[in-house]
Amino acid sequence: MGVSSFRPAVRFARLCAILAAAAIAGLSACTPPPPPPPKVVAPPPPVAANPLDRDLPSYLRLPNTPPGTTPIRVGIMLPFSSPAAGTRALADAMLKSAELALFDSGNRDILLIPADEGTSAASAGAAATKLLGQGAEIILGPLFGPSVSAVAPIARDRGIPVLAFSTERSVAGDGIYLLSFLPQNEVKRVVSYAASQGHRNFAAMVPQTPYGDLVSSVFSDAVKSAGGTIVDTEHFVPTTNTVMAPAASIAKSNADAVMIAQGGPVLRAIAPSLAFNGFDPAKVKLLGTGLWDDPGIAREQALDGGWFAAPEPNADNAFNEKYRAVYGAAPPQLASLSYDAVSLVALLAKGEPYHRFTSAALMDPNGFAGVDGIFRFNADGTSERGLAVLEVEQDGFHVVSPAPKTFQPRSF
Repeated sequence: MGVSSFRPAVRFARLCAILAAAAIAGLSACTPPPPPPPKVVAPPPPVAANPLDRDLPSYLRLPNTPPGTTPIRVGIMLPFSSPAAGTRALADAMLKSAELALFDSGNRDILLIPADEGTSAASAGAAATKLLGQGAEIILGPLFGPSVSAVAPIARDRGIPVLAFSTERSVAGDGIYLLSFLPQNEVKRVVSYAASQGHRNFAAMVPQTPYGDLVSSVFSDAVKSAGGTIVDTEHFVPTTNTVMAPAASIAKSNADAVMIAQGGPVLRAIAPSLAFNGFDPAKVKLLGTGLWDDPGIAREQALDGGWFAAPEPNADNAFNEKYRAVYGAAPPQLASLSYDAVSLVALLAKGEPYHRFTSAALMDPNGFAGVDGIFRFNADGTSERGLAVLEVEQDGFHVVSPAPKTFQPRSF
């Protein structure tokens, strides 16, 4: 089976108790009188399993909503009031992308309700409570992990799913789904590909950060699953002047594939440090994460031939061009997440109101086709993405293993 697509053409116990009372007849030497008939108490009205299980007059609706129509109320939480200008700009772009997807869907019954994630768990929780009070069937966002943690129990209490944009794995699960680009997918993909090309002895250089800790754990699992062996893992403070010693250890590790979970200037310092310590790129393959998806690293000769996993190049061209045409500027990278989120909502919107965004629908094993390729949600709330493997060359990045078009077993 193929993936469900939402490209721009259409692009995404009972509590009932009957109480009975029986009078207890007193005992006497005489024959006891017959017991009175049981007292029947009328059952209470059914209690909804989920307070947000049907449309209510108090929920938000537009003045021109046709009678008898139940809007598909979609909350979207983003940090509009962040003190950081870059974060505010990203929030604005993600809202614009969501609106663009709403237009592309052609579904006039979808009501997008923005809410400010704010700068604290308290503000995020208040925003989620307000959205649910307005009748939101699903929440898109928030962007940051602590905000998702605050929103999660509120949404779970009402049975409303959350498609969050955070990359923090710990906040996922039990109705919280991460639509973000997770490093787990990148590490597994590139390690699996390297193993398919004959690499067996793996080493890694990872920063002493939460990101590095995550990559280290995933790397260990990925190498084991691929039938490889980890011969060394070096942790380093992510600065340009602290990488020489760990690079020297890696160069002497006898690895035939080395994962470097770093990008930017520090990555460009690590590569020549490896070469200085006798690292031979003709015999050892460098592997990267999504942090390598930066055109600037192609100019670092020591990284030539390295592999990393990322979305297929130019996969998002149509989205980028449409965004630029409408808003007059290029979208930031994460803007595609909100586009995909609204597109997914539109795809699943035909179901029964307040019963359509189920876990079964969201976890369709065939997945969905988004701006950056196919994706699907796992039972633990994380997402799996179809990624390509790219090779670093002096003139840019070249695909050595294309991104899959379906989630059927692949061959490299």
